[in-house]
Amino acid sequence: MKAKSLKKPEMLIKHRYGFPGIALCFLASGFAFSQGGQATGADFSVSRDNVPHKDPVYSPYVGQSHPDRVYWGDSHLHTSYSWDAGLVGNTLGPDAAYRFAKGQQVIASSGQPVKLVRPLDWLVVADHAESLGVAVLIERSDPAILASEVGRKTHDLYKKGEIYDAFETWGLNVIVKGDNPLTDENLTRSVWEEIIDHAEAHNQPGEFTAFIGYEWSSAPAGNNLHRVVVMRDDGDKAKQVLPFASYDSDDPEDLWRWMAGYEDKTGGRVFAIPHNGNLSNGVMFSTETLSGRRINSDYAEQRAMWEPLYEATQMKGDGEAHPFLSPNDEFADYENWDRGNWNGEVKKPEMLAHEYVRGALKIGLQQEKRLGVNPFKFGLVGATDAHTSLSTTREENNFGKISMMEPGPDRWAGQIVPDPDEVGTSTYEFETIASGLQGVWSRENTRESLWDAMKRKETYATTGTRMTVRIFGGWDYDEKDVLRPDFAKTGYLGGVPMGGDLKAAPDGKATRLMIRALRDPDGANLDRVQIIKGWLDSSGDLQEKIYDVACSDDRAVGTNNRCDGLVGNTVNVAAASYTNDIGDALLMAYWEDPQFNAEERAFYYVRVLEIPTPRWTTYDAVFYGLDLPEGVPADQQERAYTSPIWYTP
Repeated sequence: MKAKSLKKPEMLIKHRYGFPGIALCFLASGFAFSQGGQATGADFSVSRDNVPHKDPVYSPYVGQSHPDRVYWGDSHLHTSYSWDAGLVGNTLGPDAAYRFAKGQQVIASSGQPVKLVRPLDWLVVADHAESLGVAVLIERSDPAILASEVGRKTHDLYKKGEIYDAFETWGLNVIVKGDNPLTDENLTRSVWEEIIDHAEAHNQPGEFTAFIGYEWSSAPAGNNLHRVVVMRDDGDKAKQVLPFASYDSDDPEDLWRWMAGYEDKTGGRVFAIPHNGNLSNGVMFSTETLSGRRINSDYAEQRAMWEPLYEATQMKGDGEAHPFLSPNDEFADYENWDRGNWNGEVKKPEMLAHEYVRGALKIGLQQEKRLGVNPFKFGLVGATDAHTSLSTTREENNFGKISMMEPGPDRWAGQIVPDPDEVGTSTYEFETIASGLQGVWSRENTRESLWDAMKRKETYATTGTRMTVRIFGGWDYDEKDVLRPDFAKTGYLGGVPMGGDLKAAPDGKATRLMIRALRDPDGANLDRVQIIKGWLDSSGDLQEKIYDVACSDDRAVGTNNRCDGLVGNTVNVAAASYTNDIGDALLMAYWEDPQFNAEERAFYYVRVLEIPTPRWTTYDAVFYGLDLPEGVPADQQERAYTSPIWYTP
């Protein structure tokens, strides 16, 4: 048997407990890991004998130090300390952002009360290094702002309430032309230390993690190369440096050198998370450096080391797949932004493979064969990139990307991506998505534990839902293992989790995956579980294939590797509602690769789809009594993308 969908335990859980929230314990119990010669990943202690006792220990959990739960957070949130947030109406600083993430009700910049359905576990406030804190300095009428012509003009417009004119004035002169009046390092340091102090005040090890970080916002020729920089460390180390800005260099290789310098100077740890390759016009995952030379093994090693993750979904479009690249993937058209870059330059089809997750993962296999190192061996995360200080990701609670476009009857017309030459690159607020969130498998809710889990890629992206997803890859699992109450322990002992690497397949063995997915307790049932495989075949060609491996509502997997029919749709557009009388709360699967070739490099990641639910624009239409914009779907299917498991011969 090559694939088997297993969901009977879900029915038992439903029957015995009424709601499968208790299944989270079932899903996450019994973790362990063993590193052998054929698999690489995290190294965790698992044995009951691994304790300082002579006699056997009754408790099976003594001595275990492995990840045992998912912690939810947002690695990319902007506050009023970002120039393109504070200068367009965001009045909420880091303190409000942290309080909101912790579950407190706050008043948004638009004057509306807002609260999360459940608190987050962690947050990265990632304000732009460029013009850091300019709106806060303007609000204070700081002498450094008033000392320059562009500063005085921006200040006066802002104070008169001409917010967008202030934003345009600063953006054109400082961000575009590079006429930066804030060159005093002492001023930058004072703002940076304020941000750090907020993080330190809100960081509560074991309860809530406030990471110290920022965004490096490079966009050479309008091509988006932005990265969020996340530190593992406390404020004493972070205060020893100033953020590296695109003013210093717009080349990622220079950012990596700064990161290496930070670690050498402080003894700390840091990584970077790129995002929005879909606005890079093919530059994000190019096989040439920014200086135009062909990437080499040193480049590949540096990129793989400093950038272990990629932000696969966020408000400015979903970046997992594209229908042009994956014409046989009926779910590849989810909320794509694919018209151009920040300068309004039209995108060409050949750029797309170097912009999307699946294309980059495949190109990485090709480059690994050439260089011996895979430059694009990254895990997947989701984040909001919200500039409102509000990490909202649910469709019915979408507070937009910027404060000028917070909920209101006229927010749909706002333009995000420009079209100066009227060539069709405009992207509007109604096209933004409520994405996204990141689930991290970790033992503790601390900076160190969560950062380490992200570094080893034991993390996954969602478009805003909090479904629980776990996968393991190995050589010797069987279909009964996914039903075991110690599922995770079995997974770690027999292979690697998401983000891991399988090596040197034993003779006659093929990759086997075990998967469990549990619905968001405050969300929708699940439609299906899919395995996406990419590989470099023996002819040197890149391939991909999608396998549905678990289908809800007793649908079978057909000979075309797809669920037999669609899950259905309960969305009531007129009421902006849906029901969970279709789909399943828990899906499990065991799968063995039917086309495995021990000589071919490959990756596998899991995509889990929920049943259809109303899109945020549908909620808006009902709340404000509006008609949906033409061409905007009334519903959508939330999803999760796990970090891959690689096979490296």
